[in-house]
Amino acid sequence: MKPTSAIVLWAMAVLALPLFGKKPNVIIIFTDDQGSIDLNCYGAKDLVTPHMDGLAKRGVKFTQFYSAAPVCSPSRVGLLTGRTPQHGGLNGNVALDSVGMPSAQITIAEALKKEGYATAHIGKWHLGHSEKTIPNAQGFDHSFGHLVGCIDNYSHFFYWSGPNKHDLWRNGKEVFHNGQFFPDLMVKEAGEFIDQNKEKPFFIYFALNTPHYPYQGSPEWLEHYQDLPYPRNLYAAFLSTTDDRIGTLLKKVEEAGLSEDTIIIFQSDHGASQEVRAHKGGGSAGPHRGGKFSLYEGGIRVPAIISWPGKLPQNEVRTQIATGCDWFPTVLELCGVPAADHKIDGKSLVPVIKSAEAKTRHQEFHWKSGRATAVRQGKWKLIMTEKKTDLFDLPNDLGEAKNLAAQNPEMVAKLTKASHQYWQSIAAQK
Repeated sequence: MKPTSAIVLWAMAVLALPLFGKKPNVIIIFTDDQGSIDLNCYGAKDLVTPHMDGLAKRGVKFTQFYSAAPVCSPSRVGLLTGRTPQHGGLNGNVALDSVGMPSAQITIAEALKKEGYATAHIGKWHLGHSEKTIPNAQGFDHSFGHLVGCIDNYSHFFYWSGPNKHDLWRNGKEVFHNGQFFPDLMVKEAGEFIDQNKEKPFFIYFALNTPHYPYQGSPEWLEHYQDLPYPRNLYAAFLSTTDDRIGTLLKKVEEAGLSEDTIIIFQSDHGASQEVRAHKGGGSAGPHRGGKFSLYEGGIRVPAIISWPGKLPQNEVRTQIATGCDWFPTVLELCGVPAADHKIDGKSLVPVIKSAEAKTRHQEFHWKSGRATAVRQGKWKLIMTEKKTDLFDLPNDLGEAKNLAAQNPEMVAKLTKASHQYWQSIAAQK
């Protein structure tokens, strides 16, 4: 072998190593319909969330973090593929009669599995229920949970339209655990997976279906919050019940002696629901406008934390703009896995995580929901619908109350052009 070839191979090997030596485990905890400020560490004064808050104390908390979409399925495309949902082939929620995310999309699980990781999906999927679109066909060695949008946590039935449907599966086979609380089943499944795979690196996508309706908080938390106004009391009880289960999962990691070997990522999929099934509310966006389904901040600005004790900064805050699409390249870089060789929209957050002084990774970012589009560029955010165009100066108007479009026609034109160019580029890639 020529000396130059040997040097090239050595350099490639070094670049493929994780930033801190041994390949770490990765657990992504993805909550469902959790409000923008619904943790103590994000400003909630009426909630008890010690385990989620503990992640922030042991890690880095983001204050301008955005979901890839304001609804469930598309937000999961962003997380798992590093692409905006439309780039990932999904425009809206996956219905019972729809195909789901195209199987050709490359997920975090596929990228990590290729590098020797054991991979597991545990919890909610909502990205397809055909043979080609279930988790086992998208890079997950092991899968346990429900395939559609939500279930009753005790019967595990999907109650929506048409015949009620039982929806609980393990590796493509229907299973029955009648009467057992689904988040408890998730924690048990994750614990068993950790026990079976702790001698090699593993990735767990722990996708909670809580605090998504139906609100089914434990009796002790319902009693604790009985003096809160309705429906905040029901939501709060369910959120603290969720926090308990997150605490049990984290304790399992600690008892396995893996805390310093495991990256924990926490994020809500989008803002809180105001649907009738959610008692028309309960969650809070704090100073932000809107909620689930909305491209206003309350629909897409979410809590997000990353923790890796001893390897990443602890008890620090990052104000840079970041998105759910960014976890894909961030995880790959932290794990020493080669970067994606196909086009994604996410950017590695490693520089930002390591330094509060790092530049924001996104000069602009784009969203689409139904026929509405939004673009964020610096302090400006433009939202366009069929009926109107809104322009907001976010740092000075967190509630998006003052539309500045009429006063800033040049900025409206600039952001409108950027939005059109982005969506045209996505259409061209399909």
